[in-house]
Amino acid sequence: MLRAVVAAALVAASGCSRDTPAPPSPPFDPVAHAAAVDAWRAKHDTDYRRDWVSIAALHMLEPGDNTAGSAPGNAIVLPAPVPPKLGTFVLAKEIVRFVPAPGSSRGALAKGDAPALLKGEPITGEVVLQDGDKSAGEITVGDVRLVVHVTGDRRAIRVRDPNGPLAKGFLGFTWFPIDPQYRVVGRFIRDAEPKSMKVPNTFGDEDAYTTEGVVEFTLLGQTLRLRPFTTRPKRFYFVFSDTSAGVETYKTARFLYADLLDDGTAVLDFNQAYNPPCAFNPYTTCPIPLKENRLPIKILAGERAYADRK
Repeated sequence: MLRAVVAAALVAASGCSRDTPAPPSPPFDPVAHAAAVDAWRAKHDTDYRRDWVSIAALHMLEPGDNTAGSAPGNAIVLPAPVPPKLGTFVLAKEIVRFVPAPGSSRGALAKGDAPALLKGEPITGEVVLQDGDKSAGEITVGDVRLVVHVTGDRRAIRVRDPNGPLAKGFLGFTWFPIDPQYRVVGRFIRDAEPKSMKVPNTFGDEDAYTTEGVVEFTLLGQTLRLRPFTTRPKRFYFVFSDTSAGVETYKTARFLYADLLDDGTAVLDFNQAYNPPCAFNPYTTCPIPLKENRLPIKILAGERAYADRK
């Protein structure tokens, strides 16, 4: 009887032991993986065509008054159906205000002109569009969308026009075939404390990003590290380049997102690496990879170089 009790106790203790192996992970399913990447790429196509392909201009604001409208005499010349005199963007340090032009309300517009709306409502008086990092959103005038864009210490008006020549002439995205070898699991190595970094962009300005550590992984037989920016808790944003840059892929950088998992790992699927909008649109500002994020291998996965440039 005593032996049976001892044996039962040992079995129970072993069941609670910290050395009990975890249940095995489910096997990798290449079919499911390919379907997930295809779905991601389809969503990327929709989102980028809406938000980035349609960018038609970027007007840097000067301190004080910046008149805007479709008439050529404005400081910011906008496409139709914007009225000849839409209003004035006023820049004072980090604050951007919009003052509508007299007669630009819905009832006073000429035939064919569209009213200026903010969050779907007509703008009838002065509004603050940007105050530091706080944005009131986009002004819409028909299909044209206007928003304050921050690049370094400068403020600009970004114009989106789905009917403009850049949007109409867009050549589309091209991708490498999906290859499971470019899906890797990395280990997050945390810094002693988070830090803010000033990162140069393609317009010569510096933007601030938060980083908390590096992700170490093995790809094509090499142990590599990338330093991500943290966009929100446990969400990583990688800006990197590799030796395919300027040949098979875009010369400046590619982007990749990954989540930090509870076990301290992150899945980096380079089949979802994609070009920044500056690969095809001259009015976008994109971060340049940190020196440590320029990988010494060729990653033939994700998005290829845009059709007319590398």
